[in-house]
This record gives sequence, C-alpha cells and structure tokens, in this order.
Amino acid sequence: MKLYSFLTGPDDEIFCKRVTERLNNGWALHGNPTMSFDGQKIVVGQAVVKEVAGTFHQEIDLKKM
Repeated sequence: MKLYSFLTGPDDEIFCKRVTERLNNGWALHGNPTMSFDGQKIVVGQAVVKEVAGTFHQEIDLKKM
C-alpha cells in the first residue's frame, strides 16, 4: 500500500529536520514543496509518500511508519 503525508510548518530548521527524518525512514518526496504567507510568517509544506506491505486501515499511525 502507498502511504501519503503532507508536512507543514514554519520555514525553519525544525521543519527541515522533520522532512529529513521522514526521508531517512524510507519516505520519498512527492511533488514540489509549497510556500505561503499567513500574514505573520512563511509557512512551507512538503508531501511525502512511502510504499509498505499491508492493507490500509484508519488506525495507521503515519508517524511510526
């Protein structure tokens, strides 16, 4: 099954580390990063995907995959 997650947050080192952690846990970038302004700060986003064995169910914890 293919898993999908969209990470968002301020454009800072913490966001970059969250994406880096996913990449080092077998996730792959999916599409281009996004960037917007919420009136106070820049907010960025990046989609990631991962192929895993099994069948989808609503209780899947994407952070542990």
